[in-house]
Amino acid sequence: MDSPKRNLREVRGHSATRLTPTPSPGAVSRSSSFDRSRPVTPASQPPLVNVPTCIVMVGLPARGKTYIAKKLARYLNWIGVSTKVFNVGEYRRKVVTGAPVEFFDPNNEEAAQIRTQCCVDALKDLSHWLLEDDGQAAVLDATNTTRQRRRMIVDHLSKHNIRVFFVESICDDCQLVERNVRAVKLKNPDFIDIDSEKAIREFKERLKLYEKVYEPLDLDLDKDLSFVTLFNVGSKFVANRILGHLQSRIIYFLMNVHIKPRTIFLSRHGESDMNLRGRIGGDGALTANGEAYSHALADFIDKQKEEGPEIRVWTSQLKRTIQTAQHIDAPCEPWTALNELDAGDCDGLTYEEIQERFSSQLALRDQDKFHYRYPRGESYEDLVARLEPVIMELERQGDVLVICHQAVSRCLLAYFLDMSYDELPYLKVPLHTVIKLTPVAYGCLMEEVPLCPDVPVVDTHRSKPPVVDEVRTVEEALETVPSHE
Repeated sequence: MDSPKRNLREVRGHSATRLTPTPSPGAVSRSSSFDRSRPVTPASQPPLVNVPTCIVMVGLPARGKTYIAKKLARYLNWIGVSTKVFNVGEYRRKVVTGAPVEFFDPNNEEAAQIRTQCCVDALKDLSHWLLEDDGQAAVLDATNTTRQRRRMIVDHLSKHNIRVFFVESICDDCQLVERNVRAVKLKNPDFIDIDSEKAIREFKERLKLYEKVYEPLDLDLDKDLSFVTLFNVGSKFVANRILGHLQSRIIYFLMNVHIKPRTIFLSRHGESDMNLRGRIGGDGALTANGEAYSHALADFIDKQKEEGPEIRVWTSQLKRTIQTAQHIDAPCEPWTALNELDAGDCDGLTYEEIQERFSSQLALRDQDKFHYRYPRGESYEDLVARLEPVIMELERQGDVLVICHQAVSRCLLAYFLDMSYDELPYLKVPLHTVIKLTPVAYGCLMEEVPLCPDVPVVDTHRSKPPVVDEVRTVEEALETVPSHE
């Protein structure tokens, strides 16, 4: 028997000549046969990166470089660009822990040599990762405050045909810098065992040493370099010599990011009649239990509004999300982009019916759920691409409640929680639960808030079955299907 991996390759690009689906109750109206001119699955997207790229951070300490580096890497990984952050400070701490202020004096030649070597070591590792480990983009997270250091970086990477893009963060807002120092830098490993006020004094002394030698990127002096400079976390941007699609996407993302405190509330719709019958997709209405959740959700949001600013509400354009939002006293915006993953010709079927009619398709989906595309439908990969405008708008907004669907919730959670493509399609997102997401300095906090705990609700989560071969028993294929009517 061929391995699943081989079967996956053999199916890629072939038409569905042996499939003849029949209509099912609750399905969205479609043609009675598959479009033989379109590939079945798995889906594939064109590569976003043809040349390996190193994104080099530039700026004084406490200017949000690590925040930007981590957030940018999370975004790039989410859209399919394999990205990794290389923090030079971590390399330095392997050599010198708890470095004194004098270590950062530019006149301290011995310390300067150590810092330079740490940067070289990071460059070697990121070059190996880009060229040998199938990486597509790397982020060099360091101050890189002098032209001499930046030229050394360009010379090293150019030898390996790695494209260099500088991202500089300049901040002259003293209150913002002070807030960053207290919120983030006190947690720096260099200051773990030091009194907080003493740590702040030492850090500010270190900062003065960096300021002595800092040479900002300049449109005239650095006109040969590709770079973007952010002022005060996005109040102004200056870009120079932007090359390629990836650099344009990076600038687009950075222009939508802000650091104001906010909360994103994520909820699936209330239980629907399709959920109750174990049918995927469709445009079903809420059950009585789903209606009870819509009232509980409205009460929950009312309480949140008492404690904070106004909350905007986004739904999909499908009936069950709009009904879930109907009792909430807040502006409501329906988004087509938030509609559930399109199951194509399997829309409205139960897993039992899919197994009966298209057993090989169900096996292919189990083998590679992220990339699998339903015939005449979508894949999770397609859904991520569809949701990118939603992510951009969420990054721009304050408090938002997003009422959507299981697959959509998984994609949004994977972005905020930095989950891999293997994890994304199997994330558990229960019905009648609000997921509270609070972005913080280097990540996102998550809290689950179950509503209506006394109201029974169906479980719709199907985990990956142990057996995913095309040749398997019906019992093996349906082993993890949740119970339903």
